[in-house]
Amino acid sequence: MNTESPVSRRAALCGIVVALAVPSGLVTACSSGSTGSSGSAPTQGGSTGSTGSAGTALVALADVPEGGGALVDGPGGKKIVVARISASEVKAYDATCTHQGAIVAEPAGGTITCPSHGSQFGAADGSVKKGPATTGLRAVAVRVSGDQVVLA
Repeated sequence: MNTESPVSRRAALCGIVVALAVPSGLVTACSSGSTGSSGSAPTQGGSTGSTGSAGTALVALADVPEGGGALVDGPGGKKIVVARISASEVKAYDATCTHQGAIVAEPAGGTITCPSHGSQFGAADGSVKKGPATTGLRAVAVRVSGDQVVLA
């Protein structure tokens, strides 16, 4: 008689994913807990949420319009949304919507919008402005270095 408890389909798939050494961003999708941040974001040059080596260039500052932003590829192909708050201040966030994982659109008018279900986030701090998302975007620490926006 088999007295071992059965393995759920989710647990089996997570084990396969880990065994194949898929990037850690996908492994976290197997967790049963919620993801996202509390909605707070670090100031320019803060240290939370960095996704690669400090100094890695993400985009030319000139390609990020003031009051708007750009959607760029970060290290490992991870999408990052960069918002230009003022002439010299930029903020960046993981571009994955905290509602259901879609990639958000470029910021416009101080707002980052998810095209899938309409969640809106503040470009200045990544916090939720309108649901269905309940947690803000995860901050990525960046700074301006010369004419480039780089990871901090």
